[in-house]
Amino acid sequence: MVSINKNIMRTILIASYIMLVALIISGVSALFSYLNTGADRSKMLHTEIKKVEQYLPTINWEPLQNEGRPMDNENLNALQNDYLDAWYVKQIAYKTNKTAGIKDYYTDSARENLFAFIDLNKAQDITIKATTLKHNPTLEFFSEDGQMAVITDRNVIEYKRVFKANKLVLETTETSTYQMVFLLEDGFWRIRHLVKEEADIYNKQPKQIAVDSLNIKGINYYPQANPWDMFGNAFSTDTIAKDFKIIKDAGLNSVRLFVQYEDFGKAAIDYKKVDKLKQTLDMAAANNLKVVLTLFDFYGDYNVMSWTLNQRHAEGIVNAVKDHKALLAWDIKNEPNLDFESRGKDNVIAWLDNMIDLVKEIDTVHPVTIGWSNTESATILKDKVDFISFHYYEDLEQLDEAITTMKKEIPNKPLVLQEFGMSSYSGLWKPFGSSDEDQANYHKKIQEQIAANKLQFMSWTLYDFTSVPNDVVGRLPWRKNTQKHFGFIDKNGTKKPAFKYITH
Repeated sequence: MVSINKNIMRTILIASYIMLVALIISGVSALFSYLNTGADRSKMLHTEIKKVEQYLPTINWEPLQNEGRPMDNENLNALQNDYLDAWYVKQIAYKTNKTAGIKDYYTDSARENLFAFIDLNKAQDITIKATTLKHNPTLEFFSEDGQMAVITDRNVIEYKRVFKANKLVLETTETSTYQMVFLLEDGFWRIRHLVKEEADIYNKQPKQIAVDSLNIKGINYYPQANPWDMFGNAFSTDTIAKDFKIIKDAGLNSVRLFVQYEDFGKAAIDYKKVDKLKQTLDMAAANNLKVVLTLFDFYGDYNVMSWTLNQRHAEGIVNAVKDHKALLAWDIKNEPNLDFESRGKDNVIAWLDNMIDLVKEIDTVHPVTIGWSNTESATILKDKVDFISFHYYEDLEQLDEAITTMKKEIPNKPLVLQEFGMSSYSGLWKPFGSSDEDQANYHKKIQEQIAANKLQFMSWTLYDFTSVPNDVVGRLPWRKNTQKHFGFIDKNGTKKPAFKYITH
């Protein structure tokens, strides 16, 4: 028995030794092959900071008429990618006061100034949150050996927020001109020399769009079977066409629809979803309904470093449908003031301000609004939007006073009561809730107030729903069940008493 055990142990040791030697030889062989076949430098460099896909400012090159060697598209694209990456890592460095990634995009001499600036900011407890929104580069020179390039980037739009001890001390948007020398090192373009030649304050004021003929009498719309997932797998043109006919026959003239940021592909637009949106607009047009299109639903990241991604998303959606005859207006964001506490009021307002500029630059025809959740926030950015939208789910006894106050503060723009309603839920989770009759009385009274105050309106909503996603009101059953019963039509397709007052 002892002899057998020794033989087994000897066999195991020999096998282990052979395997270890094989692994060492395999590793050395792989390393030798890696070094001699041309290492993939993309795996050696550019690993500390997110890539250019996280940073997508608009970039418009001037036609190539540079001195020296002509540059082909492959080299131009490589230069552009490394240039934008260089901006991105610099902005991350200024935000964090850390130097990670700088060495991959700047040569030794160029790094010195950046490191000195970061050290100074760190010593003075200063941080900078910044992004660029637009670049207009010109290739001035490309060397015959393909190792050096010179570009001038004119009218670069830069947004900056400067903080000292976490307190905002400066917010500015500038338009600047930069001249840069690039060297090709390790297969990547690095900035060797950078000079900021000019800088001016950028203060764009988009034109106001006439809204004299605006006459919104509408409703917020989701299909009954798939609320908050209107453009998903259950998308049905038959259902939407039938519902739009109900809305039109009820005496309404418009619907409010929602484009969810992630659902529509974020920065990389999902054009299959856009096609469904276009089909929905077609059905609205067929029923003589106009559409207020709300962007960025279920989105709450107002981080400056995400702005360029958000803008590419908005750019794709707006360009896709801006010429559709059913489009009435753009609603930049639904209830953004609910994010003030968690995301920072200044961050949210700055994001909205810049997004208004972008949408108005792309679409100079359709008016723009913001769907504020209450009357108190309605004055924010009042000079940038074309009409004022607010939501009201509070005591109707105080509505007239709130409207009077808004009209004093915003005397020259239409007011649209963009969301209002009452749930008819009364059950296990809310035994003292409201009835169908209470809901009808509510809509009768608020329509009287709407008429008396000459408001435009969009009620919430056509249907009772059988299910409500947790993202809408959370998981608490009394909130979810309440949200299911705001409709003018119940889950069985029967018109509730409130339907009589769907309009005045």
